[in-house]
Amino acid sequence: MAKAKNKKNKLRAIPGVDTLLEAVADCALPRPLIVATIRRELASLRKSKLIPKHDEIISGLRLRLKDLTLSRLQPVINGTGVVVHTNLGRSPIAPPDNSGYTNLEIDLATGRRGKRAAYVEQCLAELCGAEAAMVTNNCAAALVLILRHFTSDKKEVIISRGELVQIGGGFRIPDILETTDATLREVGTTNRTTLADYAKATHKNTGLILKVHRSNFFMDGFVAAPDRRELAALARKKRVPFVEDLGSGVITDTENWANGHHETTPREVIKNGAALVCFSGDKLLGGPQAGIIAGKAKHIAALKKHSFFRALRCDKLILTALQSAAEKYLRGEGDTLPLNQSLEADCKILKRRATKLAKALVKLPVTVAVAEGESQVGGGALPQATLPSITLDLVPDNLSLKDFATRLRRATAPVIGVISGQRFRLDLRTIFPEQEKQLLQSIQESLL
Repeated sequence: MAKAKNKKNKLRAIPGVDTLLEAVADCALPRPLIVATIRRELASLRKSKLIPKHDEIISGLRLRLKDLTLSRLQPVINGTGVVVHTNLGRSPIAPPDNSGYTNLEIDLATGRRGKRAAYVEQCLAELCGAEAAMVTNNCAAALVLILRHFTSDKKEVIISRGELVQIGGGFRIPDILETTDATLREVGTTNRTTLADYAKATHKNTGLILKVHRSNFFMDGFVAAPDRRELAALARKKRVPFVEDLGSGVITDTENWANGHHETTPREVIKNGAALVCFSGDKLLGGPQAGIIAGKAKHIAALKKHSFFRALRCDKLILTALQSAAEKYLRGEGDTLPLNQSLEADCKILKRRATKLAKALVKLPVTVAVAEGESQVGGGALPQATLPSITLDLVPDNLSLKDFATRLRRATAPVIGVISGQRFRLDLRTIFPEQEKQLLQSIQESLL
């Protein structure tokens, strides 16, 4: 009896939904989300042995709501120096400018139903030097579609053991191949594969020869692999398609800003004889998440007719953003894309910006230094290349670096940086000039 009475008194000490709603009335989240969070908190309190004080309950609830607010998609200041940062949305892009209704599937010239993405596909084909192009929702989807089509009857896919790569998030090329019911035929060894290895493995059940670009790692030393021209010639001789998954898919010459490192372009792959090439839209192209397939018109037409393609199509927002990026390149304005502005930033200008920021922070409780650093391309591209950069190095007077980093992530304008060499480093290459005012406000907010 006493036990039941104690439990009843304990439950009475827990505030109700309306009381908690009133206490967090300043929260900007939609009311249903706030109520759902409150109910989860109350359910947890009812199961606990000790009930916190009223103020502690309110503080805990505010923390949960703050965490929920931080999980909303929102702009983030990237001070990591990784230009194509997977966790931060890969390539920085300008928002699509199409709002309301669009001519997604209507031909404005005739008034009849039109073909989705016809214009942007023509732009992409021109950029790649290909007969035709098409768009899927990401590069993995593009590869799956290609494999489903070419291995519907002939099941084997020939690939070098040195190209069985793993991309971000734990996805592996062999796993992707298996989802299509294709049979993987590995040839060569990890470090050396010859043209004869491919020729010997090709037979009547070969669906295609697949080359996967080692975009996120490099091999050196006693290594060898056939040139793609040789693979293309072999594929023509054996009458099987030769396809290359290029990964990042850079459009411009990288040697000017990547310390002389050259990244293969889709145009080069097509010129060297591949039937199809696929690559990402949100990496070194500087567009939105998409998978781009370019190559022979007959193959593109067949892929578009595949029943699985409907599940992989992009919507008007993606196509609009991709169209904008493609047009920039075709007009010779690729350097104006946010991605390329970061990749090609001049260190002299970065140093001037960093020095100005350092002066603005002089009265705050933090030690500030402007230093030289190295940025990375990121996004699984050009792993050998580093980009000289300038960093703003901060050491708070009254905070640990870990606590400072946490406060910056939770600031009104979230800031992501790197703790290195007993200081918090912000790389100016990945911070845009228009973000500097917000950056200063977030630093001040986190220190005071």
